[in-house]
Amino acid sequence: MQHSRRFAAIVMGTMTLSACTLEPEYVRPNAPVTTPEPNVVPGIPAEDLGWRAFFPAPQLQQLIVLALANNRDLRVAALNVETAQARYRIQRADLFPTIAASTTEQSESIPASVFAASLRAGGASGQGGGVSRSYTAGIGFTSFELDLCGRIRSLSHAALQEYFSFEETRRSAQITLVAEVANAYLNMLADQTLIDITRQTLQNQSDSCALTQTMFEVGATTQLALRQAESTVDTAKASLAQYERQFAVDRDALQLVLGAPIPTNIDFSAGLDRNAVVSEIEMEIPSSVLVQRPDVLAAEHRLQAANADIGAARASFFRTVSLTGNFATASAQLSGLFKHDSEAWSFAPQISVPIFSGGANVANLRVAKLARATAQDS
Repeated sequence: MQHSRRFAAIVMGTMTLSACTLEPEYVRPNAPVTTPEPNVVPGIPAEDLGWRAFFPAPQLQQLIVLALANNRDLRVAALNVETAQARYRIQRADLFPTIAASTTEQSESIPASVFAASLRAGGASGQGGGVSRSYTAGIGFTSFELDLCGRIRSLSHAALQEYFSFEETRRSAQITLVAEVANAYLNMLADQTLIDITRQTLQNQSDSCALTQTMFEVGATTQLALRQAESTVDTAKASLAQYERQFAVDRDALQLVLGAPIPTNIDFSAGLDRNAVVSEIEMEIPSSVLVQRPDVLAAEHRLQAANADIGAARASFFRTVSLTGNFATASAQLSGLFKHDSEAWSFAPQISVPIFSGGANVANLRVAKLARATAQDS
C-alpha cells in the first residue's frame, strides 16, 4: 500500500504542476480612426437590443422565427460551433494525464534446449521447457507531457479562441438572416403598395380614357387626345404587370430565405399601410457599439488564437518532459494476482531536448507570426 500511495502522489503532483507560458502579451489593436464620443442617451445599449424589440410587427416576427428554425446556413454555422467546442475539449484534455486500467496475460513457449542453455549460463542445471504464463493487472498513464513551457496550454487557448470565433460567426449569420428576412418582407410590402397604387392609377386612366372616347364621338376632342389617353392606359397596364412579376420574384426570394413555404396567415394586402414594422432607434449611438459587432469580435478571437499559436511554436524550442507510470499486481498464476506480495510499479520519466529539426521549429514560429499579422490586418 505504501507503493500505491507513492504512485497516487506522483499522479497528483503531475496534475497540479504549474506551467509558464511563452505567449506574447495580447493587446487589442487600436482603431484606425478616433472620433469623440457623443452624449449618450440613457437606456438599453444598442448592442443589447434584440431583434424582437427592433422588429415589433407580429407577422415579421413569425417569419423570422420560421427562418431561424429552417435556414440551412444557420444550421451549418451552429454545427461549426459544436465542432469547434469539441475540438477545444480534445485539446484541453492533453493538460491532464490519461489514466487507464489494463489486464494482461502473457504466454510464452520455450524449447527445452534453450531453457537448459539459459540455466547453464546462469550457473544452474536442470531440465525444463514448455509454456510459461504470467498475469498482470494495473492502472497507470502513458507519455503524459508536463507542460513546463506552456505549449499545451497555448494550443488549448488557441482552440478556445477558435471556438469563440465560430460562436461569433454563428451570431453574425443569425443577424444577417434576420436582416435578410426583414428586407425581403419589406420588399414584398413595397411591391404590394406599388401594385395597389398602379391598380388605382389604371382605374383612373381607364375612366379618363372612356371619357375621352365619349368626347371624341361627339366631336369635343381630337383623335390625338384619344390616342394619348389610350397610351396612358397601356402604360399603366404594363407597369401593373411589371410590379406583379416583381412581387412574385420577391415572394420566391422570401421563401428561399425562410427555407419553408410562407405561412398562409401572412397577409401582404395592406402593403406598407400598417403599424410600424421597424422600431425607431434613438440618435447619438456611441461608436463603441461597432466593437460589439459579431464579425469584429470573431476577427479578434481569431487574432487571439494566432497569438496563442506563437506561444506553442516558441515552446517547441525547449525541452519536453514526459511521464509514464504504472501501478500493478503481477503473478505467475491468475489466482495470485491480488495477494499482498504481488504489488509492482514502474515510473519512467523522459526528457527530450530538440537539437536539430531541419529548421521546422523556426519555420513553425515564422508561420505563427505571419498568421497573427494576417489576422491583425483582416
